[in-house]
Amino acid sequence: MTSRSYTCAIVGTGAIAGAHAEAIAQLAGRARLVGAVDVDADRAAAFAASWDVPAYPTPAALLQDGRPDLVHVCTPPGTHLPLALECLAAGAVPVVEKPPVLSLAGVDRLRAAEEATGVPMATVFQHRFGSGAVRLRRLVAEGALGRPLVASASTLWFRDDDYFAVPWRGKWELEGGGPTMGHGIHQFDLLLSILGPWRSVTAIAARQARPTDTEDVSAALVRFESGAVATVVNSLVSPRQTSQLRFDFERATVDLEHLYGYTDAHWTFTAAPTAPDVASAWDSGPTDTPSGHTAQLAAVLDALDTGGTPPVSTADTRMTMEFVAAVYASAFTGGTVEQGEITDGHPFYDSMAGTGAPWPTTSDLRSSR
Repeated sequence: MTSRSYTCAIVGTGAIAGAHAEAIAQLAGRARLVGAVDVDADRAAAFAASWDVPAYPTPAALLQDGRPDLVHVCTPPGTHLPLALECLAAGAVPVVEKPPVLSLAGVDRLRAAEEATGVPMATVFQHRFGSGAVRLRRLVAEGALGRPLVASASTLWFRDDDYFAVPWRGKWELEGGGPTMGHGIHQFDLLLSILGPWRSVTAIAARQARPTDTEDVSAALVRFESGAVATVVNSLVSPRQTSQLRFDFERATVDLEHLYGYTDAHWTFTAAPTAPDVASAWDSGPTDTPSGHTAQLAAVLDALDTGGTPPVSTADTRMTMEFVAAVYASAFTGGTVEQGEITDGHPFYDSMAGTGAPWPTTSDLRSSR
């Protein structure tokens, strides 16, 4: 395989932009940062100066004058869809931070734009790309661990009230949802990438403590097409922060505990008493590659080199976003939601808020005082 060098640009120069710029720098020779833009011109100029690239006044100017091969979209969630569509129309591959859009309808608009332009896009779910996850997916595909039986994914994080002082946070129309949409999505996306298609979701959600319109806690019971069952918990009110995944197969248990990123040292493999030989399968595989933006960007470039579809594709993204919509739909209506149920015309297709959260908005609370 012959690798070419790709030019990259960054739209949105807030905190996460540094991780993208560092990933591009780590892949020197394969990727090169050529520009940046932000609605805050001073912030864009400072970021661009720190990476020795030009700052552009608008995304349109960046696309026209910089002509990047890839555009890393690092802006608040509510702006992702129009920016990604603008990139696709200009022939640039959008690499979009999570959540990529605010609804299933938005995902389908992106998929239609991909088809119309012939340009692919990728969603940033970097936890799929650490060597531990790559190894586990391979062993599952090979059947080495036996059937998946039960699993769990818990994102137990803490965000104080001040965190939500940023105007777009905690608002359905700007952030799309709470920890189900913007925080736990990394862990359960990894869960879905291991266990495959889900069949049904039964969930609850609550606003326990934070000054938001969205939830700050959710929990779901999930059935998979494989027959496996799983629990998924997402929280922003947990003082001891941790991110945990556990997979129980017929022949082994595989655990992961970390916070915002992992290495092989964060994984634990326990062979079943009846299958001690399976441990050698876990010990084989790729060298220790941390989860992170560098690992995913390398995989995106590998795919582009061969004319393939960059990961995480819009098809993969849709499975995860449909899961998010199902959690909200189940939590807010009290029913079980089946895969494929939320389509055009469904209340939760155009907005994760759907029929509305079962608690008053923050503006309602203020007006009642």
